[in-house]
Amino acid sequence: MIISRTPFRISFAGGGSDIKKYYSEHGGAVLSTTIDKYVYLSIHPYFIESKYLLKYSSIEMVNTIEEIQHPLIREIFKKYNISSVDFGSSADIPSGTGLASSSAFAVGLITLCNSFLDKYISKEEIARLACQVEIDILQEPIGKQDQYACAYGGLNFIEFKPDESVIVEKIHLNENVKIELENRLMMFYLGKSRSAKMILNDQVKHMDNDKAQNNLHNLVKLAYDLKKDLRNNNIDTLGSILHDGWMYKKELSNKISDTVIDELYCKALKAGASGGKLLGAGGGGFLLFYVEPEKQDAVRQEMKDLHELKFKFDNSGSTIIF
Repeated sequence: MIISRTPFRISFAGGGSDIKKYYSEHGGAVLSTTIDKYVYLSIHPYFIESKYLLKYSSIEMVNTIEEIQHPLIREIFKKYNISSVDFGSSADIPSGTGLASSSAFAVGLITLCNSFLDKYISKEEIARLACQVEIDILQEPIGKQDQYACAYGGLNFIEFKPDESVIVEKIHLNENVKIELENRLMMFYLGKSRSAKMILNDQVKHMDNDKAQNNLHNLVKLAYDLKKDLRNNNIDTLGSILHDGWMYKKELSNKISDTVIDELYCKALKAGASGGKLLGAGGGGFLLFYVEPEKQDAVRQEMKDLHELKFKFDNSGSTIIF
């Protein structure tokens, strides 16, 4: 048996600029980190030749690749000509919660298939292939940041060039500063998942108007500003950058937030958070806040009806663990 482990990610700034409709004209940039919450995928030969046993949120027993219902498994198995296997999936976090679960799955499956076939593939190539499957083949209306974040792992500044090239820059924090940053971030689960496709389709539809363009320009600038601050081990600006980014992002689509999310966000700010955002495309998932340690109990009290997720940063990216 072979097992891959691929981290989920949280995005701090620049989200939306990794969508082709924007970066192909202006170039995009995001700053994100992976965390110690993972999707685990396993594979080994199945004892019945010419059959596939697939176990994820559903169970499939099929005879051919074309019969596979899970689109990512079908297309990636097709790409690698995988046959007669027993495949399984489990994860630390539910899907549809804004932590790049779909792209983490795609990246982890590509890592897994290459190991199963005794092939080596670079992290850049893993990310590129995951983008190809999700965006080009399956026509998902998503950007490119998640695939690169999950493949590489760590705290990264990622640029998306109009010529389709992607540049990943590692952000190396002083160890004490990294721990301090981890300790100032709080995440709360809203208790509902959402369809990123619907929200992103609406966002892309309105991406040509001047207001959306200016908001995306500002989101990219925030990513560059945050890169500069973090390279100087300055984390104090993250709260305001998260807040400004959330204000810009909410205006990209009226489906990104709602009255419940807005009320919770305002409660956290009043309790002492200096800024935050909803992770992912919007509509549900996790709220992320930057909070000084002495104010965290007050924020926690305001969010008492939500599940708090404790986490640390991950630096390994997608890897084979067994």
